[in-house]
Amino acid sequence: MLKIGVIGAGHLGKIHLKCIRQIPDFQLVGFYDKEEWNSVSVSKEFGVRSFDSMQELVKVVDVIDIVTPTLAHFEIASYALKQFKHVFIEKPIVASAEEAKKLVDIALEANVKVQVGHVERFNPAMIAALPFIDNPMFIEVHRLATFNPRGTDVPVILDLMIHDIDIVLHTVHANLRKVSASGVAVITNTADIVSARLEFDNGCVANLTASRISLSPMRKARFFQRDAYISVDFLNKKTEVARLQPIHGGSTSSVFPIFEPGNGKEAKQVLFEKPEIKHTNAIQEELVSFAKAIIENTTPLVTVSDGYLSLKVAYQIIEKVENSVQS
Repeated sequence: MLKIGVIGAGHLGKIHLKCIRQIPDFQLVGFYDKEEWNSVSVSKEFGVRSFDSMQELVKVVDVIDIVTPTLAHFEIASYALKQFKHVFIEKPIVASAEEAKKLVDIALEANVKVQVGHVERFNPAMIAALPFIDNPMFIEVHRLATFNPRGTDVPVILDLMIHDIDIVLHTVHANLRKVSASGVAVITNTADIVSARLEFDNGCVANLTASRISLSPMRKARFFQRDAYISVDFLNKKTEVARLQPIHGGSTSSVFPIFEPGNGKEAKQVLFEKPEIKHTNAIQEELVSFAKAIIENTTPLVTVSDGYLSLKVAYQIIEKVENSVQS
């Protein structure tokens, strides 16, 4: 059993504490939170030991789970890695691409496991969609949220859009060639709504929109590829697939008309599918997968390099947004 400690016991940290207690491969040793009043409250609520310092907690565990504000990620993660502890770190991985690159090097030298909390990879709707996604050539994503003061200390790109940057980079297996973006700061001092366009060497284009000032929430991705369209609703945990397939034996189960391409080519039909969704807790699943990677000595599903690349692209988008505002 792996001894694990949580650093950061805010809203998300408490969710992590709940999930960890339900994972057989983890023994929750305790947590550290710099706010003493919160430490007392959380310790009482969960019946878990509150440590007086990060260093004290790191010393007695095998794994550190970092759920603090982003600005503290690098200091905590680098310290834990230098103590040869496995590290789970919430997204975004750190506060800058430079810090992320340094963390990649530190993790490589420490030779331990690091996983980044890009939780949408573990969303059951995304898991159901992955077997159908093959070389997408156009991707459209909308991640819209109602206004919440929590998280507004960073641009919406780092708060929300980074989820979708990770999904796009995970599903498009080509070099990113060009980034375009524009955004507007409506309520806060940083961009609250952003539209970005990612263009890849293989011709794929991904359009991403993120907003934290919408009237109603939406988290949807649409993948278009040769002979298929896949829709993923991250919020409502639904996946729909439309595939163009040859007609075999003269029969059809399609609710759409048969497609006749002409020129002597084989007739096809549009098949609609709704893959089975296994309703799981995505945060718990990502922590389970991390425990498995450590125990079985395999590569985590979301690596420290994945976190670095997503953050690198996020800052390219931030730069484009800032330039568009200045011009």
